Amino acid sequence: MTTTLEAQLSDKLQMVDEIKDNDQEPGKQEETGISDKGAPGISDVKTTSPSSSDSATKSIAPEPEFYDKAQKYWSEVPATVNGMLGGLGYISAIDIQGSTVFLREIRVPGNRLALDCGAGIGRVTRNLLIPRFNCVDLVEQDSAFAEKAREYCITEDVSPGKVGQIYNVGLQKFTPSQQYDLIWSQWVLGHLTDRDLVAFFRRIKQGLAPGAFFCLKENVSSSKKTVEDKEDSSVTRPLDSYERFLKEAGFRIVRKVKQQNFPKGLFPVYMIACKPVSKE
Repeated sequence: MTTTLEAQLSDKLQMVDEIKDNDQEPGKQEETGISDKGAPGISDVKTTSPSSSDSATKSIAPEPEFYDKAQKYWSEVPATVNGMLGGLGYISAIDIQGSTVFLREIRVPGNRLALDCGAGIGRVTRNLLIPRFNCVDLVEQDSAFAEKAREYCITEDVSPGKVGQIYNVGLQKFTPSQQYDLIWSQWVLGHLTDRDLVAFFRRIKQGLAPGAFFCLKENVSSSKKTVEDKEDSSVTRPLDSYERFLKEAGFRIVRKVKQQNFPKGLFPVYMIACKPVSKE
């Protein structure tokens, strides 16, 4: 379903104690969490070893249930920045600043058209992408968020033409129909199974203009294991899982940076910029 872990903050920022590799009962650990649009509390979290895309769905609920549960969860979240961030709206400026520096460092070659995947109400579109691109398309599954996004992103300083197509569909079903100078995905990929994630990467690759970048910004687990959140039906993967899946889908990583200055107790957040191997 890939609702948006982000409005972005379709983020799935979750407050956790660092997960330690120990001999506790397999599959069960309690962690204090604030999920991106959820309430603080104790969540029953399951950790699993990183898996290949062929066994992606074995450690989580069956695909229809996994996606349906996440869609229901996000449908009950307020269409606000604070709602998108699970009450952590104050980190938005820090997040945008980190992403701004990251984009400046990779030097995106064009400024014609960008795509925001898992856009939520358009927080990233409005604050990060619109200032840099002539037009931005959005992908957001939740219809209420998608409707709010156009209103939120068009201000007195932003013309209606800056916001392009809004695709009201989950990322596991989305295929780009245009060529983009930048495709940005943030705090949403945890709502895809491993198999659907690799398939999404492969489809996204076809939507990149020559020399363009695909960038993802995601929480990563600290323990080399995948962490399942049953409340919002998502997973937090180790960093090396994203690296492996990108390579499997035909990407090469150009730059990888850890987000700085987030509050203590959150999952580490990494930004990864990559390009298709076949287009280089």
